[in-house]
Amino acid sequence: MSVLDEELLIGLVSISDRASAGTYRDEGIPSLKEWLARALATPWRDETRLIPDERPLIESTLIDLVDRLGCHLILTTGGTGPAPRDITPEATMAVADRVMPGFGEQMRRISLEFVPTAILSRQVAVIRKQALIINLPGQPKSIRETLEGLKNPEGKTLVPGIFSAVPYCIDLIGGPYAETHDDVIKAFRPKSAVRAKPPA
Repeated sequence: MSVLDEELLIGLVSISDRASAGTYRDEGIPSLKEWLARALATPWRDETRLIPDERPLIESTLIDLVDRLGCHLILTTGGTGPAPRDITPEATMAVADRVMPGFGEQMRRISLEFVPTAILSRQVAVIRKQALIINLPGQPKSIRETLEGLKNPEGKTLVPGIFSAVPYCIDLIGGPYAETHDDVIKAFRPKSAVRAKPPA
């Protein structure tokens, strides 16, 4: 199957001691699925994992999703604060081939519009082989804001969401061509990288 026909495979990983133990209901994966269903205009499927804050398990989960299952994009949620058990960034960096610091910078930029404690967030994004891995916040509202960005009441973008850069990044690392619904998030590509839509 060529990249042109390949379906986008997204790993969704919620990292929480309490949710993985069943103490409370995980909200990260349902929030991600709901947002992606609204945002993506091309076919996609997901592989989901709900795991505790254990660094070896986080690392092995990310490696399995990329190396064995072939995910093009992995979105993690949870475990990015300064508390002792928050080790998602360390686990993510440990499996990285390259670091993509702009994603973390923009997530904190968005969150700082709401709370000064956004500077405590340690989210990172990396590339491993053919996959982009992004650490997202743990709260559904924050997940949506960082992916989608901030808009005024008329719908004009005030602060771009990080997902606007994700499809082109996936292009550049050899993944499938993904398109979005512009009313949710407009994927940005240079004009030379935009493919013509097939006739209806």
